[in-house]
Amino acid sequence: MPAFLKGLLLGFSIAAPVGPIGLLCIRRSLAHGRLAGFVSGLGAATADACYGLVAALGLTAITHALVGHRAWLQLGGGIFLLYLGIATLRARPPAAEARVAPAPNLSTAYLTILVLTLTNPMTILSFLGIFAGLGVGASTGGAWPACRLVAGVFLGSATWWLLLGSAAGWLGRRLDHGGLRILNLASGLVIAAFGAWQLLSLARA
Repeated sequence: MPAFLKGLLLGFSIAAPVGPIGLLCIRRSLAHGRLAGFVSGLGAATADACYGLVAALGLTAITHALVGHRAWLQLGGGIFLLYLGIATLRARPPAAEARVAPAPNLSTAYLTILVLTLTNPMTILSFLGIFAGLGVGASTGGAWPACRLVAGVFLGSATWWLLLGSAAGWLGRRLDHGGLRILNLASGLVIAAFGAWQLLSLARA
C-alpha cells in the first residue's frame, strides 16, 4: 500500500475514537456550527501530524524528552480538561439565530485543541507502536516516504473532523435551547471527569 494511503487510513482510524477532544469538537459544532468544530478538529489533526512526524523520522531525543516529562504533561492536560469541563457546564447555549454565524475566536478554538492534544504523551507512544508494527519510518525508506505517510495522517484525521463537525453542526441547527443546554451539561460533566481521572491516575502513579 502506498505510504500516503496508509497514512490516510491511520489518521482516520486514530482520530475516530470519541474521547474528550471529540466531545469538545462536537460541543462546539452543536453550539456554533460545523466550521467551529472543524477548525477545532484541525488542532487535533495538526498535533497528530507533529507526533506522527517525530515517530516516523525516528527522532528519539524528542521522544525521550516527551516521555520523560510525561507527568508534567499529564498534569497540565488534566487541569486544562477540568477547566474546559467547568467552562462548558457554565456556558449558556447561544440563541438559534446566533448559531448560523461562525463562532468567534476560531484561532483560539484551534490552539486550545492543539495544546490539549500535544499534552497527551500517549499520542506519540501510539504512533511509535503503530509505525514499528508496520515497519515504516525513516530507517526503512528515507525521510520522503515518512513525510508522505505523515501527510496522509493529517488529511485522514482532518477528514474525520470534517465529517464529525458537519454531522454535529447539522444536528445543532435542529435542537432547541433546552436540548443544547442538556448537551452542554452532559459534555461538561464527561470532559471534567476525563480531567479528574487523568489527575487521579497521576496521583496514584
